[in-house]
Amino acid sequence: MQSLDGRQIQKDFPILDQQVQEEDLVYLDSAATSQKPKTVIEVMDRYYQEMNANVHRGVHTLGELATQAFEASRRKVASFIGAASEKEIIFTRGTTTGLNHLARMLEAELSAGDEILISIMEHHSNIVPWQQLCQRTGARLVYVFLKEGRLDLEDLQAKLSPATKVVSLAHVSNVLGVENPIEEIAELVHQVGAYLVLDGAQSVPHLPVDVQKLDVDFLVFSGHKMMGPTGIGVLYGRESLLQQLEPVEYGGEMIDFVFEQEATWTELPWKFEAGTPPIAEAIGLGAAIDYLEQLGMERVAAQDQELLSYLWQGLQSVEGIEIYGPASLEGRSGLISFNLAGLHPHDVATALDYEGVAVRAGHHCAQPLLSYLGVGAMLRASLYVYNTKEDCDRLIQALEKTKEFFNGNF
Repeated sequence: MQSLDGRQIQKDFPILDQQVQEEDLVYLDSAATSQKPKTVIEVMDRYYQEMNANVHRGVHTLGELATQAFEASRRKVASFIGAASEKEIIFTRGTTTGLNHLARMLEAELSAGDEILISIMEHHSNIVPWQQLCQRTGARLVYVFLKEGRLDLEDLQAKLSPATKVVSLAHVSNVLGVENPIEEIAELVHQVGAYLVLDGAQSVPHLPVDVQKLDVDFLVFSGHKMMGPTGIGVLYGRESLLQQLEPVEYGGEMIDFVFEQEATWTELPWKFEAGTPPIAEAIGLGAAIDYLEQLGMERVAAQDQELLSYLWQGLQSVEGIEIYGPASLEGRSGLISFNLAGLHPHDVATALDYEGVAVRAGHHCAQPLLSYLGVGAMLRASLYVYNTKEDCDRLIQALEKTKEFFNGNF
């Protein structure tokens, strides 16, 4: 398998060809949002210039062209994640919207005494909607904890019971970078008859993902973390489940007939897509999938591991550094979170920006995890296919300069 060339790939991303603070930009914040290749930008521009119209409604030429492009993107998504049918693909605004919709769609399935299982490593988007659902229904939110920086499968198995109705987990942690063994977890979850929801925000951009192989009931992810535009995401659900669940938004597009006192819903997937959808954004997501498939997701994952290993080794040489998560790279993907002893991560991130290096600092929308780890905030360097070993070297050099500037005692 031929490896990818990050330096060559960078040429496809106009934003990376610039200076920040009079230094060549090194972008290491793709876990927050990825950059976009020219092909994505151009296809969205083409939509607005050549076929801007609403979808599914008009029989005129522009409306038909827009609908064809929009639905072609849905088919691309279905193929990309191994869905059995394009009817299982619902366009949303992003991962957060998908999880909020699921928490509403599954409300009728829960009552007082039922349980929802999540892990302590979840993003706030995979915590707060379930908290709210529990408050509305009287169900109980149960946390699974960690063992040596990874999900404790023994703890998960011990907490699964007939009372468990929903299990919602990150495929890859946005803080620790660990990949959870979803196939194994799915078998355990389905043994107790619960639904398995998978947050794929950090996995779908970096790994080959097949929902049928993983045996998940629902999957959510965002376009903007996988080279697509903001404002577009996907909620995948098994067709049999989506058929029986009720929509949570109402209006145009999702209806079949509307009478004075009642209405009926149209067929999947449009039953869950009320109002004018994010048309240009969906088309842009389709172009991002084209780009990723041209690279090959196996090669994307392999380059991810190569860069991660290189950065990991480089960070080990920085005196006073603390890296969070497991002590090895096994089962890690895409990112490393760390701190420098004696320095606040926001100060470090600001100093790195002066060197042209963009990283994330803060609680990363995972305050329960950071409290569990006893940390107030941390730095995160996240990689993607347009990064290089030279980018990793620039981060290491900038960290050393930062230590020297602050005169830390290491």
